[in-house]
Amino acid sequence: MSVLGQLVTGIAHEINNPVSCIYGNLGHAFIYFQNMINLINLYQHHYPEPIAQIQNEITAMDLEYISSDLPNMISAMREGIQRIRDISSSLRIFSRADTENKVKCNIHEGIDSTLLILKHRLKGSENCPPIEIIKNYGDLPLIECFPGQLNQVFMNLLANAIDAIEESNTGRSIDEIQENSHQIIIQTILNTNKNFVVIKIKDNGLGMSDEIQKKIFDHLFTTKAVGKGTGLGLSIAQQIIVQKHQGSLNVNSIIGKGSEFTITIPTE
Repeated sequence: MSVLGQLVTGIAHEINNPVSCIYGNLGHAFIYFQNMINLINLYQHHYPEPIAQIQNEITAMDLEYISSDLPNMISAMREGIQRIRDISSSLRIFSRADTENKVKCNIHEGIDSTLLILKHRLKGSENCPPIEIIKNYGDLPLIECFPGQLNQVFMNLLANAIDAIEESNTGRSIDEIQENSHQIIIQTILNTNKNFVVIKIKDNGLGMSDEIQKKIFDHLFTTKAVGKGTGLGLSIAQQIIVQKHQGSLNVNSIIGKGSEFTITIPTE
């Protein structure tokens, strides 16, 4: 995982360089275009009757449409480039390589980077409405942890929450699905003594029986169909929280209502 993290970080860095170049030049391109349009407007004001050749060219190129549409195109390109920059930044945060010792890190930054990577699964589709993310972030200090490994836990729990919501749609019409909006609620708080941070990830998906909840962290146990899960995710997540961070990972679930996973780790 450490080698993979270094690889992803390197790729994200290489992507960021040309993307930043494009993003910066688009700003200049917009200013140049505005200057050219202003100049054309001045010509049209002082020379309202151009020769036939110029008028034919204006008509052929549809100058009025270009003048109104090109700023929108540049704006759309800047938004697209900004999206790539955000993804690149999130990949660097998510895949950061851990050292032998814990380092201080922003928990919310790690959660947000994971959500951005999973954004394509949250958007919804023609037959499935988007999943709403509700973030109730507390005022947390920088937490001493292994950020790369902790981000793996966030990825596993959030991906499982999305799976549970998607599976709850099986056999339901779009109208039935829309009656109860899909939600994942993420809450972060400090305990009373402020020596532990508590992170709760709650979904309103299928939920689990008491029997499954007792086995959910067992090695190789999975509720997914053959080929869809290895049974390693939650087992490894618990090892990361308990063994690496001296914390706890628990689940509380009700069938038909959803599941809530609670992570508790010391602040130092």
